[in-house]
Formats: sequence, C-alpha cells, structure tokens
Amino acid sequence: MKANIYFVGAGGIGMAALERYFLSKGCKVAGYDRTPSELTDALMREGVDITFTDDEAGIPDSFRDPQATLVVYTPAIHDDNRILSWFRANGFEVVKRAVVLGMITRASKSLCFAGTHGKTTTSTMAAHILQTQGTGCNAFLGGVARNYGSNFLLSATSPYSVVEADEFDRSFHQLTPYVAVVTSTDPDHLDIYGNEEEYLESFARFTELVTPGGALLLHTGMKLKPRPQEGVRVYTYSRDEGDFHAAYIRHGHGVISFDFVHPEGTIRNIPLGVPVEINIENAVAALAACWLTGSFDAAKAREAISTFLGAERRFQKVFDDGRRIVIDDYAHHPDELRASISSIKALYPDRKLTVAFQPHLYTRTRDFAPGFAETLSLADEVVLLDIYPAREEPIPGVTSQIILDGIKVEKKTLIPLKDLIPTIKNRNFDILLTAGAGDIGAEVPRLVEELGK
Repeated sequence: MKANIYFVGAGGIGMAALERYFLSKGCKVAGYDRTPSELTDALMREGVDITFTDDEAGIPDSFRDPQATLVVYTPAIHDDNRILSWFRANGFEVVKRAVVLGMITRASKSLCFAGTHGKTTTSTMAAHILQTQGTGCNAFLGGVARNYGSNFLLSATSPYSVVEADEFDRSFHQLTPYVAVVTSTDPDHLDIYGNEEEYLESFARFTELVTPGGALLLHTGMKLKPRPQEGVRVYTYSRDEGDFHAAYIRHGHGVISFDFVHPEGTIRNIPLGVPVEINIENAVAALAACWLTGSFDAAKAREAISTFLGAERRFQKVFDDGRRIVIDDYAHHPDELRASISSIKALYPDRKLTVAFQPHLYTRTRDFAPGFAETLSLADEVVLLDIYPAREEPIPGVTSQIILDGIKVEKKTLIPLKDLIPTIKNRNFDILLTAGAGDIGAEVPRLVEELGK
C-alpha cells in the first residue's frame, strides 16, 4: 500500500468511506472537490487535506511523488479536470474508486448489495446487524448510518466487509462478493447503458463474480437472468415470498413488526426501528445476507432491526411539531419516489401530502419524465424544482416542465431551489416529503430551522 492516497472527487459519500479507511491505516490522505459541504468539513477535521480549486498548484508537495502516491477518482469527475489530467500526465497510478473497493472485497468476506434502489438501506442494516451481534465488519456505505454518524465502520478483527455495490459506470464489476444481494433491476443510468437489455446484462455479469462457496440472494420477480459460478448457492427473497420472506406482519400504534422466515425456521416478532412498509423487505434482505454468512445470532439480529435508525436522507423524519411533519428522502427514481409516497400514505392515511421534488440529471429526467409525473400525481400538492445537473450538461428541451405538464394534480408549481423555503413557509401543509439526490438535501436543515421558528 502506498503511503499517500489522493482522491479526486473527495466530497462524494462513497469516496468519503475510502478516505476514512485509509486514514485508519495510517496513510496520508488529501483530495479535491468542486464545492465544500458538511461532509468535506467533517473529513478535513478528521485529517483529509481537501482543496476546492481545480488547479494542480493546490496539490500538496508530499503528494507529488508517483512512487508514494495512489490517485483515486470517481467516474463523476470529467476527464478534462486539471488535477486529474496532471496526475495522469506525470506517471501516477490512477484508479477508479471501484478498483480500490475491489481490492478490499478480495481481501475479506464481502457482503455486496446491488440494485437500482434499496442498496443503501439494506447494506446499512446488514452492517448494523453484524456490529450488534459482535461479529463486526468494515463497512463502505452509500449514506451516513444514523446509528454511527458515519458511512464507514472499521473492525481490525472481523473477516467481513459490507459494500454498497454501485452499478453506475459498471463499477460493481470490480467487486468479489462472498454474499451478493440484488434488490432490484429497474432500468436506470441509461446515459451509461443505453437500454434495459444492457442494464440487465451488467447485473448478470455481477452475479458471475460471487466466489464459489458463497451465496447469491435475488429479489423475486426480476427480469434478471443470473449466471452464478458452480458452487455458489442461490436464494430468493421478498416481502411475501421466496426462500427468505416476512410473515405475520402487524401494524399498530406507529409500530410495524413481522416474523422472519428463513430456510431453517422462523425468527418471531421483529419490530422495525424505522416503521415504514418498504423496510420490511429491506430488513428481510439484510437479515438473509447475514444469515447466509453462517455467523448469525437470532436474538441479536432482532435487536439490531429494532434499534436501526436508518441512513441519513432515507425516509428520515426531520420535523414534527404535532401539527406538521417533514420527511426527507433521497428518492431520485420513479419507483423509489412511489415507494416513499406510498409509505407516507400508509402511515398517515387521513393527512394531506405535499411533495417537494428535485429531479436529478437531465438524462434521467428525459428517460423517466412520464414515470415521475405519474408518481407525483399520487400526492395532494406538488412543488417541483429545477433539475439538479450533477455531472451533466443541459439537454435542449429537457427541463422540469416536461414532468410538471404530466402531473395530474391541481395544486402544482415549478420553482427554483432558492424559492423552496419561502414557498413552503407560506403553505398550509400537513405532511411534506422533500425528495431528490441533489442539493435539495442541503436546503432541508435550513427549511426545518425556519419552520421551527
């Protein structure tokens, strides 16, 4: 391992976990990101030297030796980035984040969670189960685990790692899972894959990577045609059917509990720490993955699910004054958004729901505008924001208006992000869902502060 690790795109949630991992190994860590954030502030306090100017002059002197420095970048960084270009031109070893994760999975028994949606919550649940039962793990998560205040968990002795396996840019093809979980394969990232067939093919390739003696866990009903190696055990799961599923689901007084059915028996009366419908299925996946390791304590697993606080911005209640409730969610795909809206409708069946949604990426808006419009039509009121572009340049004719036009709700409006707080403050809402993977997340704490006044 090289002594110095430089991260291009250091403020990404997935990159942050690796930065913390290398800090724990005694490496010097530095990096570049486009804009400061709460996450970069935290990383800098922990010892990461981060610059926010795309200028090679900002690279620290100790990171300018190709023999001593490994450069890690995220695919979201453009090839014309000056810092990345300088490292490449000067003979440094430059690798994608996924390559480094792959190295870690080959050196451990890795539980890798893939899927269009659900992977952050299920992987975070699995890490919490392993931690609660004392097995421990190294966890590289796609969201901040609220039980630990971090997206990275460290264990010096555990043989297990828990990894969120990202299909963007085919990154998960670098991994070597011991247990692989596929939660869903609804088409996404069509700017990368082009069509659904290529998207499914990429997941099929992922299923080939499970090590013999390991296990592959698949959600029932997917179009995916898996191709596991000989010697890999294959199982299915879902909320209601499969080798692993829930039974005797009970709702009452804000609590959801269920029995977990596995191939050798049943664990009874498991209460959900975050009581929303979708977490029944998420919990089944996480419990099943841990059960498949062979290192599983039923009583501790029940305790883990009941004490699980969720991941930041994954259906997180951020405000409740007894009259109004605000729930914040990372949902940025029509199916994720539908799951969030449906969960709120089930939890609060007699309350009016307002959704403030920020589309993420021009290509995703172009590809899924009808689906977003149909899903948002389930709300009572919609506040739609302009598209958050992230890594993309604008596409002619693609704006949030193409979603707004299809929404079959009388009270709907399209606003820029800067108008979100005054717009919501002047609304007489019951339940507000703020949703999206862009900078709407940074506005939510300020919104909550204003509502609290």
